[in-house]
Amino acid sequence: MNSAGHSEATAPRGLELTPFRGLRYDPDRVGSLAAVTSPPYDVVVRPDGLHHLQDADPYNIVRLILPQATTPSARNEQAADTLRRWLDEGVLTTDPVPALYVYEQRHADGMLQRGLIGTLRVSEPSAGVVLPHEDVMPHIVADRAALMRATRANLEPLLLTYRGDGTAAEIIEHSVGQGPLLSTTTEDGFSHRLWSITDPAEVARVQADLARSQALIADGHHRWATYLRLRAEHGSPGPWDDGLVLLVDTARYPLRVRAIHRLLHGLPVAEALTAVEGLFRVRRLEVPLDRALDALADASAEGNAFLLAGDGAFHLLDRPDPALLARTVPADRPQAWRTLDATVLHATLLDQVWHIPEDDPTRIAYIHDTAATIEKAERDAGTAVLLHPVREEVVRDLARQGVTMPRKSTSFGPKPASGLVLRALDL
Repeated sequence: MNSAGHSEATAPRGLELTPFRGLRYDPDRVGSLAAVTSPPYDVVVRPDGLHHLQDADPYNIVRLILPQATTPSARNEQAADTLRRWLDEGVLTTDPVPALYVYEQRHADGMLQRGLIGTLRVSEPSAGVVLPHEDVMPHIVADRAALMRATRANLEPLLLTYRGDGTAAEIIEHSVGQGPLLSTTTEDGFSHRLWSITDPAEVARVQADLARSQALIADGHHRWATYLRLRAEHGSPGPWDDGLVLLVDTARYPLRVRAIHRLLHGLPVAEALTAVEGLFRVRRLEVPLDRALDALADASAEGNAFLLAGDGAFHLLDRPDPALLARTVPADRPQAWRTLDATVLHATLLDQVWHIPEDDPTRIAYIHDTAATIEKAERDAGTAVLLHPVREEVVRDLARQGVTMPRKSTSFGPKPASGLVLRALDL
């Protein structure tokens, strides 16, 4: 079985991973490799986080993935100009031969993740090769597409998982016994190492192994949708047929799954609580964050539960009115989807109770960091909605059925650091 639960034999074709000539920072031209990296673009949400990365090094990758200018077109042209300048100046250099890259992330807490970075043939979900599990927001896809068009580059890999434990995994293990291309430790405590696989025979063995596999999109649904859009625009064959990915074999290296929280602008906690009166059980918790999250986990084990914050306390919402759920949650989906916390949050609370459009960035933000969500809610007099993570097997089961989860339902990790290897489509 693959990571999405499909039999490998059912796939009309499997994963097609291709070597490419990576763009990498010249370590002699930057302060340090750690100083030029960034989390993925959608994790850098706070202005202070963006400014911190910009100040870390004048060549930090955030200047490409999140350029700052007054208009979208100006931002994209700025990113394209910056990329050209860094190439001309030799800040970014092209590896001499195409390669698949072995990427390792390791943390002192015991987390170890290894995978392969390469360019993957883009395919529609109907092909059953790369399976999404979340919906996407059109305005974000349009934004990423405009950036990729302007730069003609894949600036950061998205994260896919598969289950193999075969030849590709063996070659990865052999590669990490050699000297790495680069090694650095970022301020979040993760060490990062990169190796290249250039031997044609080894590449062929990896490709033959992956050709029997399917993948689940763990992180990067909007970028995958962007790859699909750009491929359709440019036609085939060409460089837009493939997109930059990191493939992780979760049979060897299981990922962690965390929740993505919601920040509701313009909705004070008091108003949010008034609106749910009589529809959910509500309990005020005067406890530290860790204990509040423990209470959320306990409540989630029994049914739908949410933790509201933003007024200096925590408010646990659970035991929703069954009649409310029957009235608001679509009945044309599997039971596993209908009972998701994210489903109830979007279909019931956001849509019917609080009347907040899920795709309006002026009303709602999606934030990975729990403390940052609470902090911003308190500063802006809004409401933080904290969720408990979805179990990985639920994600796989729904993807197997072709059912997508509500937007931003999960956060798989660790995510690949941006800035270690890029892909220029013209090379």
